[in-house]
Amino acid sequence: MKKYEVRDISLAPSGRQKIEWVAAHMPLLRGLQEEFERDKPFQGVKITLSIHLEAKTAYLCEVLAAGGAEMSVTGSNVLSTQDDVAAALAAAGLRVFAYHGATEEEYRRHIEMALEQKPNIVIDDGGDLVATLHTRRPDLATEVWGGCEETTTGIIRLKAMEREGVLKFPMVAVNDAKCKHFFDNRYGTGQSTWDSIMRNTNLIVAGKRVVVAGYGWCSKGIAMRAKALGAKVIVTEIDPVAAIEAVMDGFEVMTMEAAAPLGDIFVCATGNKKVITVEHMLKMKDLAILANAGHFNVEVDMEGLEAAAVEKKELRKNLTGYHLKNGKQVCVIAEGRLVNIAAADGHPAEVMDMSFAVQALSALYIKEHRGCLENKVIDVSEEIDTLVAERMLAAWGITIDKLTEEQKEYLNSWNV
Repeated sequence: MKKYEVRDISLAPSGRQKIEWVAAHMPLLRGLQEEFERDKPFQGVKITLSIHLEAKTAYLCEVLAAGGAEMSVTGSNVLSTQDDVAAALAAAGLRVFAYHGATEEEYRRHIEMALEQKPNIVIDDGGDLVATLHTRRPDLATEVWGGCEETTTGIIRLKAMEREGVLKFPMVAVNDAKCKHFFDNRYGTGQSTWDSIMRNTNLIVAGKRVVVAGYGWCSKGIAMRAKALGAKVIVTEIDPVAAIEAVMDGFEVMTMEAAAPLGDIFVCATGNKKVITVEHMLKMKDLAILANAGHFNVEVDMEGLEAAAVEKKELRKNLTGYHLKNGKQVCVIAEGRLVNIAAADGHPAEVMDMSFAVQALSALYIKEHRGCLENKVIDVSEEIDTLVAERMLAAWGITIDKLTEEQKEYLNSWNV
């Protein structure tokens, strides 16, 4: 098997600097690394990982390798791999197959190259790794005990597979852990999305009308941070309960059709396709900015936009202008791909520390329970969630109250 395929191995020193910086701000993973180095819980275990390949992901890979895992790594988006980070991992001896700007064909090939080791555990972000094992390369799934899924989109795909009875192995829904979606999806996506929009446009957010599509955990974070930056926020939704929540959180709620002429900046985070269509774009202001914070580049109808545009040009790095037949121009960040990682550095290290601690412990759960789990989407155990939360508080030097025996008895009694 080929050892690695990266853009430029000489970039490794720069990538190593990035990994060391985030590791200094990820106390949970540092603690797990010490434990794993001592106990070697993954000795001889083959793990294939497909997550946005930047510094925090790289550190997770090294923590798992410290536990004895044979790591094989690829990215989960053609624009989210950072070439210096990929080079640093390869230089450290891990199998790495990814580079920034890969074609769709190269991206698929890299996934298959990472899977050639016939993994025991898979760690996925978005579902492409698992889908490959169920479609193009089922021959590589013969030794899989189970895996973990990082994000909402991947969970949606896995549950569809479970419903159809085609899921070949158990998958832990890491995204649904409290210590993942409460913090990563909300605070991580909220901060990193606006980091990307601001750095790639160099425009003020205060005073602008921001339209946020969806009001799940990611969208809540995006809307919350937009409001804090001084924007007037509009939310679009299909779920009446979520729409009520958005109203009570202080946001305007309306259809995308009604919001299209009003917005200055549009951000999608729904997990669905064609949330913003060409028909919506034709109603937008000149120079309206479009960004997608969902996993796949389908939320903004980029295919339709490419066909409808009379002219297309690069306005800034990561920012493309599309002239429409009505004379107006819409501006799309990062080709409509995941804006916070394809055109920025992704979530803050401290947030990903919790998410990746859940990942590492869930991978260990799969190893310890191999052969005992059904081929279904499995919740993260309450023990893992609680352990991660307790360790995070300890790292921050925060202590909280504990129930007394009398209080426990009271809460567990009905005849009080």
